[in-house]
Amino acid sequence: MDEARITPVILCGGSGTRLWPRSRADNPKPFQTLVGEATLFEEALSRCVDATRFGPPVIVTGAAHQPLVEAQCGHADASIIVEPCARNTAAAIALAALCVPGDALLLVCPSDQHIADTAAFDAAISRAAGLAQEGWLVTFGIEPTRAETGFGYIARGESLGDGAYRVAQFTEKPDAARAAEFLAGGRHDWNGGIFMFRADRFLQELAANRADIADLAKVAMESATRDGRIIRPDDDSFTRIEGTSIDYAVMERTDRAAVVPVNMGWSDIGNWQALHDARPHDASGNSVSGSAQLADCRNVAIDSDGPRVSAIGLENIIIVVNGGEVLVTTMDGAQAVGKLDGANGK
Repeated sequence: MDEARITPVILCGGSGTRLWPRSRADNPKPFQTLVGEATLFEEALSRCVDATRFGPPVIVTGAAHQPLVEAQCGHADASIIVEPCARNTAAAIALAALCVPGDALLLVCPSDQHIADTAAFDAAISRAAGLAQEGWLVTFGIEPTRAETGFGYIARGESLGDGAYRVAQFTEKPDAARAAEFLAGGRHDWNGGIFMFRADRFLQELAANRADIADLAKVAMESATRDGRIIRPDDDSFTRIEGTSIDYAVMERTDRAAVVPVNMGWSDIGNWQALHDARPHDASGNSVSGSAQLADCRNVAIDSDGPRVSAIGLENIIIVVNGGEVLVTTMDGAQAVGKLDGANGK
């Protein structure tokens, strides 16, 4: 197999409202330095720079984030598809699949995730690539570390060899009892939204299961305008697409879905607790970004863009100071940050 034909597809959408006030619509979390010295978007690109395995990336984004993508891309040969509007992942991936040769392998990655163990990720890519060449649509299953109710789950079916399995079932965000059952059972993985398949196989499955999306995406790309590396799909055709995810449109409907489980230090950095978990901690489990002093605190996260934050005797608390806004929440309340007026631009 010629792994140089793997095309990274980086999806840049969403505003990361649960990381407000740090993440905002005009500067969302993929383009910020949250873990380490690179932004999450730059991390996503850096995982796919080995020219012996990967071809030029295809980046799918919206007009609002195009300047941020261009500023941080660093790949002169990248293709940047600018969607006229957001229509979720099925349509975004269809656009990318339509601008590469049909036999190209696509590695689809969100732009806002952190992967600590890149060697494990590379090994999973190699396993997935073999299956994708055989016509499977592969999803990367994230080894669960807790009974998480905020993620979807993938049940492993029969073995396909080399640490891969046929997908038995997808389950969307279970309740606490079912999540605990999945964790204890040992045959479920988190659905991390990372995929690999041939471009033509994805388009075939999309046409078979959601012909409306496939047809409109094709027309949108046939009538696209191009200016250097910037590709703009036709507005009229694309805006008529009904937005839905790749999971609903394809992965839950195909009989050729496979899962490659991988333990790679993955985090979706989906809220402040997830970011706290991904950052370095002191002996009491506290994480600090910016200026802070803590006394007798345990499992406290501090993130400040300027003012020094002082905390005494706190436990399981998050304090964020950014752009004139202050957020204080418990760790358990981190999931609800996106519901605040400020997080939604109100």
